Amino acid sequence: MPANGTMLKGVHHTARPTWKLRETVEFYRDKLGLPLIHAISARGWGPSNHPDFLHFFFDSGNRSTIAFFYYIGAEQPDYTRAVEDYRFQATHTAWQVDTYTELKAWRARLEAQKIPLIYQLRHELIESIYFSDPNGYYLEITLAIRAMNELDATDATRTIEAGMALEDAERAGTGQFTSIDQVWRKKANNISGSVKGAVDEATLYVLDVPEFKPLLEAGRKEQKFRIDGPVDGYWRISSNSSIAFERKALGFVPALWNASLTGGFDGNIKVFDKNRLEITPEAVK
Repeated sequence: MPANGTMLKGVHHTARPTWKLRETVEFYRDKLGLPLIHAISARGWGPSNHPDFLHFFFDSGNRSTIAFFYYIGAEQPDYTRAVEDYRFQATHTAWQVDTYTELKAWRARLEAQKIPLIYQLRHELIESIYFSDPNGYYLEITLAIRAMNELDATDATRTIEAGMALEDAERAGTGQFTSIDQVWRKKANNISGSVKGAVDEATLYVLDVPEFKPLLEAGRKEQKFRIDGPVDGYWRISSNSSIAFERKALGFVPALWNASLTGGFDGNIKVFDKNRLEITPEAVK
């Protein structure tokens, strides 16, 4: 728990630069209906090349705001034009709604305002609609399918600790961090302290949460699979031949399918494409 006096109370605002003052105001205030509630107009301060600016805020609900800086007379740098770059797209704002009816209403509003929908997508815990503003910034309106819990936090710690250890090794020159498979393998090694598996088996660890339940249900129908657990929040599916699943048979949307190994695995990934996952024992090449 945070120390006394250091508990955050949520997001006050996020802020980004814009070089399209009118288009940005008309998009957020007029098309999305977010009230313009505050603006700071000031001479440049700090660095000698800091231009005069406008800093303005829109109400995005629940005492949060989204804000922009408009730097007067400044040229737009090239990196802000790379809207098709996944690194640029990663910087986005996600607002939440409470019901699917509200999510559908927002989609209808975007269509009525002729704001192109990029896609509507189901993730592990959320379903979201995505679109972009006049600056190319991604925006998201999302509905939580279920609340995050303590198991999610524990699994997140395992994931990020594994990633940091791999990054540390790369920086120290003792390894390379090149794929998510390394994170999944390292997680499995840590879990294996509680759930031991034979070295001649393929093993898939499945986090004990609703979205990954189809993996467990499909595994129980396969006589060659052995299922143990849950231990430390993970079910263990193992086989001395191979473990294979088909995305469509599981009913997984692509975003969830791509995270099927998030609990960790032991063995070799023989296939993991858009439709099929197959893990074989380490001894099988």
